Amino acid sequence: MAGAVIVGWGTALPDRVVTNADLEATLDTSDEWITERTGIKERRVGGTTAGLAVAAGARALERAGLHGSDIDQVLLATTTPDRMIPSTASDVQHALGIKGGASDLNAACSGFVYGLVHAHGLIALGARRVLLIGSETLSRVTDWSDRNTAILFADGAGAVVLEATAGAGQLLGWDLGSDGSARDLLYADIGGYLQMDGREVFRRAVRATVDSALRSLQRAGVRATDVALAVPHQANIRIIDAACQRLGIPMERTATVLHATGNTSSASIPLALVDAIDRGRLHRGDLVLLVGFGAGMSWASAVIRWEADT
Repeated sequence: MAGAVIVGWGTALPDRVVTNADLEATLDTSDEWITERTGIKERRVGGTTAGLAVAAGARALERAGLHGSDIDQVLLATTTPDRMIPSTASDVQHALGIKGGASDLNAACSGFVYGLVHAHGLIALGARRVLLIGSETLSRVTDWSDRNTAILFADGAGAVVLEATAGAGQLLGWDLGSDGSARDLLYADIGGYLQMDGREVFRRAVRATVDSALRSLQRAGVRATDVALAVPHQANIRIIDAACQRLGIPMERTATVLHATGNTSSASIPLALVDAIDRGRLHRGDLVLLVGFGAGMSWASAVIRWEADT
């Protein structure tokens, strides 16, 4: 079976910036309160899930030196599709000129890592290239009068191109899971707004992040001290800090962008990954830990060995 490596990457963010000061004007909150509890200073709002996905996907294809016709499958991780039917991935496929399959994947904030593992499976079974995108427009399902959620959620997209390679490829270990009994801790009914038990989500998120990461590290046969860069889901800086402390990974080896993007669910890990690449923080041979958790309650982690030139 073929392995896979990431050969292209790209992101897209809406133009509109909503700062903490903007939220002060409409909510009983403050920049200091939001920053202290979440680490978020501003977030991007606007666009459609398909539109952001197309923009990020096009940049990933360009970075890889490929065209839509070179892609066998599109996997779109999203919890905010533009329509009930058909999949938003179908719009992305058409816009990018992709002839292969296309499907949405909803594992909430764990979705991108779920998709990463699925993409490796597709390539192991014969696909040549997979375009994996995480894209969200959470502002559409956020109640902007609710300070518990309005300060957190935002819009954006990130994408990677995975290509078949001789040998084992980049994926060294992975872990996917979900506890459906906790589904009511974070949810949005069809046509409704996000509802969240923030205290309980925080408690479970730290534990799920650490436990899943440790399983992936063990399956990869490596230790946390071997990880050059951890790329966690960008939900809350306190969650990230607590999880990294328990794993023994210092914050200087952790990618964070939530101060500028907010919580973008399945888009947050690729947004943080690409930002780290752009800042020269990844080099060939580095071990990367990707880990996320989200509604469901879902969790996912993967250890990869970075093989691309950045």
